[in-house]
Amino acid sequence: MDNKNIALIDIGSNSIRLVIFKLDQRGYYKEVQNLKIVARLSTHLDENGYLTKDGISKLLQSLKYFQEVTRTYKITKLKCVATAAIRQAKNQEQILKTVNDTTDFSIRVLSEYEEAFFGYLAVTNSTNIIDGITIDIGGGSTEITLFKERKLMHYHSFPFGAITLKQRFINSEIPTIDELLALKSFLQEQFQSLKWLCNNDNVPLIGIGGSARNLSLVHQRKINYPLRGLHQYEISFESINDISNELKKMSYKQREMVEGLSKDRTDIIIPAAEAICTLMEVTTSTKFIMSNKGLRDGLFYEELLLQSNVQQFPNVVEESFYQLSHEYEINTDQVKYLSNIVTQLYYELKEHTTLELTEEDLRLLLLSCRVLYIGEFINPETSSEHTFYILTNKSIEGLTHTERLKIALIASFKSKNVLHSYIQPYENRLKKDDIAKLELLGAMLKFSYALNRTGRKVISKLKVVEITTNNEIKLSLSFTSEPYFEQLQAQKYKKHLEKSLKKRVDLMFRRFD
Repeated sequence: MDNKNIALIDIGSNSIRLVIFKLDQRGYYKEVQNLKIVARLSTHLDENGYLTKDGISKLLQSLKYFQEVTRTYKITKLKCVATAAIRQAKNQEQILKTVNDTTDFSIRVLSEYEEAFFGYLAVTNSTNIIDGITIDIGGGSTEITLFKERKLMHYHSFPFGAITLKQRFINSEIPTIDELLALKSFLQEQFQSLKWLCNNDNVPLIGIGGSARNLSLVHQRKINYPLRGLHQYEISFESINDISNELKKMSYKQREMVEGLSKDRTDIIIPAAEAICTLMEVTTSTKFIMSNKGLRDGLFYEELLLQSNVQQFPNVVEESFYQLSHEYEINTDQVKYLSNIVTQLYYELKEHTTLELTEEDLRLLLLSCRVLYIGEFINPETSSEHTFYILTNKSIEGLTHTERLKIALIASFKSKNVLHSYIQPYENRLKKDDIAKLELLGAMLKFSYALNRTGRKVISKLKVVEITTNNEIKLSLSFTSEPYFEQLQAQKYKKHLEKSLKKRVDLMFRRFD
């Protein structure tokens, strides 16, 4: 079966975006185009609810720009959807006919439920969050969902967004106290009307869309956040409320200078930030989590999962590592063998360290095993450096930022000194015990990797057979074929285990009968 090119066009109230994914027969996918045009269609709805000639012209021109791109690809499937601006337009039928007659595209107007559902689908298929509330603030509508155990429980679409809130409540460049009070009061009344938003045991609020993305970027720049990637980035209520309050005091020009804030959102970020903060107050959420996956991704997941006849990935992390293995040509057969060896080593050494190793530590170790020296794909000589760079600069769906950092440090382990040089920018984000564990787990992985130096899988079993009176560990390693090169590497790399365990390790190679 040939590769598929799936094109998605999202006609929003603020912007129109084209995304193209390449999907192969094994389920591996890659985003190959992501283009945006700021059209502000909701500002072209007149007082009677009709999209003006200028608005229709802007829409058609935008789609024709996209058409020039889609015609250069062999598009297998194309979905062109529209949300609030077209949904609310009284002349919707005329708009759809004009687009159909003059472009390659046929618009599907999403219902309020569909718009909310695809946002929920994107979040639950790209994060490890079990219970949550999502908010997607568009230009002309705001979608909110509540999910529990990854299942959609409630949804609502409000007929207001960042643009329409700005038009209705904020006329001053720097909002007045009266304007802000009126905006706040309106948002509180709207959100409190949904009884299911209350009493949710402090579940996190997950932000979708451009405004949430901009607020997250502003926070990252403000604290000089060293880890790259926005997906699953977490902000406390206090921090996001502080940013909102700071933006309210700034002039338009001052907001333009704020790092992380896109110029096309300078005028509408205040009502968007207020909506997020007010919703967090109403729901008593203390944590805001950014989802870089939204409606378009939900549409894509629907298409991707259709062939499996399921609505959600059974395990988001597993799917992410499956995609990574294809992207970086990782030998999964060797990974399975290495996972077995390092698991044996983990359990054999667990009782001989002062560190309290847990099943979570083993989980991180095994995930690290799956991306061990991923940097070899770029350059084998500098694989450690490239491994660390890739994993700290690439969002991995289903992993928190802290988990991703820990996996990057374990998978790229070269020595204690190199580990500490990598950790330096992140030191205040890790506890002392965490760093000691990362050193031991990294040493375990590096030693296990040495035991498969030739890729022949010659070591079958590891076992601690004795602890001597002077606290020396005797480790028995059973082999099925001559392990000359494995033995050389293991003798070389055991020093990292010894430094971490603070014990001498004596290796005893024995033929397996």
